Amino acid sequence: MGRRAFLSANEAAAYGVRLSRPHVVAAYPITPQTTLVEKLADFLANGEADFRYMMVESEHSALAAAHGASMMGARTFTATSSQGLLYMCEMLSYVSGSRHPVMMVDANRATATPWNIYGDQRDSVSMRDAGWIMIYAENAQEALDMVIQSYRIGEDPAVMLPVMLNLDGFTLTHTNELVIIPEQSEVDAFLPPYETENRLCMGSPKGLCCTVGPDYHEEIRYLQQQAFENAKGVITEIDEQFGRGFGRYYGGLVDTYMIEDADYVLIAMGSVVGTARLVVDQLREAGKKAGLIKVRSFRPFPKERFRSLVNKFRAIGVVDRNISFGYEGALYTEIKAAMYGSSTKMMNFIAGLGGRDISKSDIHKMYRALFDSDSDSCPQEVRFPGLRWKT
Repeated sequence: MGRRAFLSANEAAAYGVRLSRPHVVAAYPITPQTTLVEKLADFLANGEADFRYMMVESEHSALAAAHGASMMGARTFTATSSQGLLYMCEMLSYVSGSRHPVMMVDANRATATPWNIYGDQRDSVSMRDAGWIMIYAENAQEALDMVIQSYRIGEDPAVMLPVMLNLDGFTLTHTNELVIIPEQSEVDAFLPPYETENRLCMGSPKGLCCTVGPDYHEEIRYLQQQAFENAKGVITEIDEQFGRGFGRYYGGLVDTYMIEDADYVLIAMGSVVGTARLVVDQLREAGKKAGLIKVRSFRPFPKERFRSLVNKFRAIGVVDRNISFGYEGALYTEIKAAMYGSSTKMMNFIAGLGGRDISKSDIHKMYRALFDSDSDSCPQEVRFPGLRWKT
């Protein structure tokens, strides 16, 4: 059954790492990720864990160390945030292209300039083409559970890809809530020791991270893409297995709330989903047919799930804690593409940048804009609710 503790999402994720029995943890501090690797250091100092703790000189070195250990067949972990993730950019594609299932937590934080240590999702979203599975957690319990699931997902022979678990900076990483910590025996039964043929071995020599010319490069990328397609089913299956074993099921690629008869639906990733769920309850009590969709997996993107929702709703609003400059929010772009040809009206709400709070009042206003779209033949598509000046 496990025990209960009052933890931040950083601490919860650290428990998930410890319970997953990694061989190597490569650590470099950066706000707001620092308390995660500090907690792992505490586990090691207290004799509660047994892994090689590598204190490196930069975020680039952290991922390089995790990659090198993974090439030797080790289960590895690292963590970063914001500018640190951007500094890792070169290594992200090395890890993914060589098909090593490194597990990393990114404490989502705004990128400079202007300098800002608070949370939005521009750091991870900007790396969406680096070849990593990208999962977004809503709360601390999901952070702990998804670390454990992420190892199973990435290490699956049909996948063999690195996984980036994203936690909204400060909103989750430094806010405490009640979390159930599973027993080690439960996790051991769910997550077996890591075994792979994709490793350096004197008994079976091979080349890793080799140079490939035009004749074979495209085929390798095709196989990488197929691994992401495989991951869609693996993520769903492993989440269902986790639910049966631990009693907590998160919906696989996508979780939904009251959309069966909904006319107006918000779509979001991360911690804002919890606040939006409360607003949906209030709107339902007022007789409004509101619903909510939580995108858990940004890569692979659940396009088939959204394709199945074409023409189901009167209006959809997508909340983006990021912006792809010169266009719109990145999640909104993906939703529109997946639902191409739908008669449903769509709006993009760019909100929460630089750690600005997205309150229940803000979400009520988003739903109100969706309700009002019935009488507006050409509603404003991309909106920045809560700006300090009127637009």
